[in-house]
Amino acid sequence: MKVLLATEKPFAKTAVDGIREIVEKAKFELVLLEKYADVQDFYKAVADVDALIVRSDKVTAQVIDAGKNLKIVVRAGAGFDNLDLAACTANNIVAMNTPGQNSNAVAELALGMMVYMSRNAFNPGTGTELKGKKLGIHAYGHVGSLAAKIAKGFGMEVYAFDPFVPAEKMKTDGIIPVNTVEELYKTCHFISLHIPANEQTKKSIGYKLLSMMPKGGCLINTARKEVIHEEEMLKVLEERADLKYCTDIAPDNKEDMVAKFGNRFFATPKKMGAETAEANINAGLAAANQIVKFFATGDKTFQVNK
Repeated sequence: MKVLLATEKPFAKTAVDGIREIVEKAKFELVLLEKYADVQDFYKAVADVDALIVRSDKVTAQVIDAGKNLKIVVRAGAGFDNLDLAACTANNIVAMNTPGQNSNAVAELALGMMVYMSRNAFNPGTGTELKGKKLGIHAYGHVGSLAAKIAKGFGMEVYAFDPFVPAEKMKTDGIIPVNTVEELYKTCHFISLHIPANEQTKKSIGYKLLSMMPKGGCLINTARKEVIHEEEMLKVLEERADLKYCTDIAPDNKEDMVAKFGNRFFATPKKMGAETAEANINAGLAAANQIVKFFATGDKTFQVNK
């Protein structure tokens, strides 16, 4: 069995060493493709492998078509919108993610962004504290629940909206559940986005919701670029000089946003949510272990396509 680790943005060496140890212990061969600049290199590398591990690399229908022997693809991370699930299913390939492995790294980044925006992007001037502010968690999953826990340590009052999580679970965690997404945005000074990008959520965060936020409101996006309606975001920031937006996924109109809104807008130069040594290792090792278990026992616990 051959396992390809294809990463335009490579794992840390410690993670690669750990992946290799797991793969070779199972008597499989590990093939590395790192920092590739041409997608043709990806097509060539995947041609004769049985399994594929990626980070944010796009596993398109063309990649799937090139991987004639592929049986499983694992996205080392929670989000899997970079995988063409339809193409995987059509070719009888199991697609998986590794939920929870990057969660703490992303949650810490979300709270760091709140501090950064509250303190005028660390520029001179009087900022505000997080203590006593209302934080709305939009999607109370792995990352959202951890962000809530950290926020409570700052003394924030934490609310959450997630139609898939029982209100009693949130209450047990000391979180205030709300019944609608509109209520969340109307109530909270900060909104931390943790929704996936799918047909229901793409461009769902726009003028209607953002204009409901209280004076001085701030949206934090460590989720996905696609969930933001960028044109409407621009409009609401133009109309509401008190609102702020901080994102780990730069919008297409980033330069325009920077020029118009200064310290009220910030985007990381490159997606940083999972960029910690710990997250690197956790997600990579989980991906390797899932592949080994899949071939050994047929385990499909984390399958995301059907």
